[in-house]
Amino acid sequence: MYRIPVVLRQSHCSNRRPRLSAPTLPETEPKSHRQVLEALSGLLLVLFVAMVSSTIVSIALPQIIGSLNGTQSQYTWVVTAALLTTTASTPIWGKLADLFDKKLLIEIAIGIFLVASLACGFAQNTPMLIAFRAVQGLGMGALQILVQVVIAAIIPPKERGKYNGYLGGVLAVATVGGPLLGGVITDTSWLGWRWCFFLPIPFTLIALVVLHRTLNVMSVRRPETSVDYPGAILIAAGVSLLLIWVTFVGNSFDWISWQTLAMVGVSIVLLVAATWVESVVKEPVVPLHVVRRPTPALAILVSVAVGMAMFGGAVFLGQYFQIGRGYSPTESGLLTIPMMFGTLVSSTISGQLVSRSGRTRPYIIAGSIVLTLGFLIMSTIDHETSMVIVGLGMLVIGMGVGMCMQNLVLAVQNTVPLREVGAATGAITFFRSLGGTIGVSVLGAVLANRVTADITEGFAKAGIRPSGSQDGSTLNMAAMPEPIRVIVRAAYGDATGHIFLVSAGIAVVGIVAALFLKPARLRESVDLVEPAPPAEARR
Repeated sequence: MYRIPVVLRQSHCSNRRPRLSAPTLPETEPKSHRQVLEALSGLLLVLFVAMVSSTIVSIALPQIIGSLNGTQSQYTWVVTAALLTTTASTPIWGKLADLFDKKLLIEIAIGIFLVASLACGFAQNTPMLIAFRAVQGLGMGALQILVQVVIAAIIPPKERGKYNGYLGGVLAVATVGGPLLGGVITDTSWLGWRWCFFLPIPFTLIALVVLHRTLNVMSVRRPETSVDYPGAILIAAGVSLLLIWVTFVGNSFDWISWQTLAMVGVSIVLLVAATWVESVVKEPVVPLHVVRRPTPALAILVSVAVGMAMFGGAVFLGQYFQIGRGYSPTESGLLTIPMMFGTLVSSTISGQLVSRSGRTRPYIIAGSIVLTLGFLIMSTIDHETSMVIVGLGMLVIGMGVGMCMQNLVLAVQNTVPLREVGAATGAITFFRSLGGTIGVSVLGAVLANRVTADITEGFAKAGIRPSGSQDGSTLNMAAMPEPIRVIVRAAYGDATGHIFLVSAGIAVVGIVAALFLKPARLRESVDLVEPAPPAEARR
């Protein structure tokens, strides 16, 4: 009776028709451009608010950690905690999207995100902030995956490219506006950094209302299936222990020590156990039958490399501008515009070209190469580099990211039927987030070790014997005397180039994987057309 992929209010009983027709409904009567935009309005607004909430914090983080007297390791973990819970929860949310009402799941995710944002704003110390950021990551993981799953449920892959342009535009505007807004809030004396968490709350509530009124996506429930919680817990535990080891090795204990043996050994055991669980459970949280296919496997490898390089490198730019170069938070936000402009332009143009050609491989390869080039440019920077060169490097990085990110998701979604879109999208988003989490931890450890060595050397040359808050171990620059502040700024400015060099090496792995992707055209139907069902689907 109702053949559009969005359920109308009066069609409640139509959901109880034979399940055989449910997956084929979207391809019998595609939605118009206007109908799709109406359905997307709430989704894009939700994603915009979530991204703004995240990017507001990114540029204010040096000020936040300095105000709470946090250390470089804690700076890293404020980011890593959110990425870790995002990574661990993403595949679970993706699987839940295949089982339950997608709209209800998004509303639950918004609620989690909203409460966690409030808690972050009231945090009294760095450990408390890290804990609340971990909770916030649960909502962030849900919103990232569920928006993509719903888009995949209502738009065919070949048409999805141009809508990915809208998605890329929203992400770019949020990413540009977030740092600027965060900088202004942090620099405004009667507001302060806590309003970076408070200000997005009313907009989140508005997004929730818009979503509730505009989104009515069809959900095909499969009560006979279940969520693989043991697998998710094992994966999260294994990855978490590995990241904790990366954070403390070289400082708290040696690379070759009993602590290293214990932590790495237990991590390997947990991840091997997780792999075994995923291979035997009926509904794995990371479906091995999907990730073993050539295209998803290679796309996941590219996503891991891109995620490690992109998240790991970009998260420290605010620190570079504010601590390494002495710019204010507002100025730091303005200085990130080239990267976001590159992402906006390249994602929009590549999305249109993908829809016209039906191919993603050329743009993924080109994006991987451009991303690596951008990191190579940024690897040359120090505390005295011309901002023109820094801006050029960020622009090139943004262009590479824009061409890769959504096209990788699209390439994977194109290989699976509609009933597996949630799990497949969750898998590639999981590995991308995992790459980002590892990247932030690894590059944060590299930065911390390099900064410590440079500061120690700088103090020795200057004949300074600092103590307490003046030893450079905290990021409270206001508490440091001018001679020490100069040494610390130079150390952070010079060390940042090294983490981008590591990022470039990681991105090369993405190029190699992208080259092995098989050429394939995007299908024009929402669901995969099986040999038998098409005739029935057209009735």
